Amino acid sequence: MHLDVTDLRAFYYTTTLGRTAQKAVRDQIVAMWPEARGLSVAGFGFAAPALRPYLASARRVVVLMPGQQGVMHWPAEMDNHSVLVEETRWPLATDSIDRLLVMHGLENSERPAAMLEECARVLAPGGEALFVVPNRLGLWARREGTPFALGRPFSLSQIEAQLAAHGFTPADHVAALFFPPRATPFWLRAARVIERMGRRLSRYHAGGVLLVRARLERPGRPRSGLRDAVRRPLRVLDGVAQPGGARPALNRDRAPHTTDARRPGR
Repeated sequence: MHLDVTDLRAFYYTTTLGRTAQKAVRDQIVAMWPEARGLSVAGFGFAAPALRPYLASARRVVVLMPGQQGVMHWPAEMDNHSVLVEETRWPLATDSIDRLLVMHGLENSERPAAMLEECARVLAPGGEALFVVPNRLGLWARREGTPFALGRPFSLSQIEAQLAAHGFTPADHVAALFFPPRATPFWLRAARVIERMGRRLSRYHAGGVLLVRARLERPGRPRSGLRDAVRRPLRVLDGVAQPGGARPALNRDRAPHTTDARRPGR
């Protein structure tokens, strides 16, 4: 089940708790991807708040918002970079994205396997994907009233296993949102200190969200079956006298014509 885009926008842009959470998650994303100069960057789900740091330097930034969620104009003060898409069919070319951020996308997906296949399709060779998902062990997945309480939370082993099943190799992971999901002034003032302490003490225990950076393992392209099966030209006319004693080379661009060598008169 997806949250409505208006609810997500209201949480991240109009509430103090949402703005504090946005900063804590974005800081970790920027630490894992310090820059994206000249790269193509995409986000799926509700990744807009976390992609703003890349607008100035990336070659392009596009935010894909699923139809079940809805779409909004983003960024508000610039030309639009967001588009409404089908969850498992994105208007992006194959191998076209260098950095892909999935946030509020995987845990809410109705077809997670097909969605991960689409992630793999658009990711360029050498590219990376970053998945931000609710932590099953954290407080945010259990607290109603935040976007991370909706959908399926993951443990680290669960998210890594699901990614591996679709060809992704996890390269690194961290956690964020160590402060409790409470909008009281005390916890909001202490949030920055708690985040720093949490990152020092644990990379995933107690954090409200997991951030898993992964690369796509692409198998080598299969070679032609003819090239593997036939290591030298197959001379079907061996033993038959040829004009001038020469044996014409077989045309490799087309299949050989079968001839009965025992009946040279045909």
